Amino acid sequence: MFMSMAMATSRCLVPLVIFMYSLAISGAIDGNWYDAHATFYGDIRGGETMNGACGYGNLFEQGYGLANTALSTALFNRGLTCGACFEIQCVNDPQWCIKGAGTIKVTATNFCPPTNEKGRPPWCNPPQKHFDLSMKMFTTIANYKAGIIPVRYRRTPCIKHGGVRFELKGNPHWLLVLVFNVANAGDVTNVKISGSTARAWIPMTRNWGQNWQTGTPLAGQALSFMVTTSDGKTLTFSNVAPPNWRLGQSFQAATNF
Repeated sequence: MFMSMAMATSRCLVPLVIFMYSLAISGAIDGNWYDAHATFYGDIRGGETMNGACGYGNLFEQGYGLANTALSTALFNRGLTCGACFEIQCVNDPQWCIKGAGTIKVTATNFCPPTNEKGRPPWCNPPQKHFDLSMKMFTTIANYKAGIIPVRYRRTPCIKHGGVRFELKGNPHWLLVLVFNVANAGDVTNVKISGSTARAWIPMTRNWGQNWQTGTPLAGQALSFMVTTSDGKTLTFSNVAPPNWRLGQSFQAATNF
């Protein structure tokens, strides 16, 4: 009886171990809640939140809108966190937190730089975890007069419309590709590019934010991309840009993460 029970238990443990192992190697995003603080910058229209240290441009045209945030050094990770999404809730401040406001979900699109300047608050200095939200997002969970509020946050899957998008920049000898509108993990950790002539995967290096570069000449070739996000998932986007692509153009893949 004891032996049969042990064998039954071991049979149950095998798929459990395999499942736990698959979770470990998948690199799923951390969904735990953490403490931080939040402020806002710009006005209610959000013009000051456009562009920024992640390399994005017009956030309305690129699908991010006002649901955006700048991150302190401790969260920004030298730009690798660009594109990641966060769920944020105002907590422990009944004077300023809006009762029943729930949570907001924002995408990391900018950097809140540290400062040693006298008279300027050190909210974004290491090791502090801080979100500098758009005014629209801040005032969804707190009164704007609060200035700074305590929050809890966690990573959350990004919900995006349409496929992953690629904006081509640079010059005839150097190609810079902005990867954006990335769903689920949102933050890209590796990009490879392939031209239709050579058909070989060329590793790209990250220039800044989510701009990835290569010095390999690829003019006149259809472009494919292999993209990896921080959760370890890799997708291939074949022939995203046609052979007659031009710098300044953006192309959307048919799929997303």
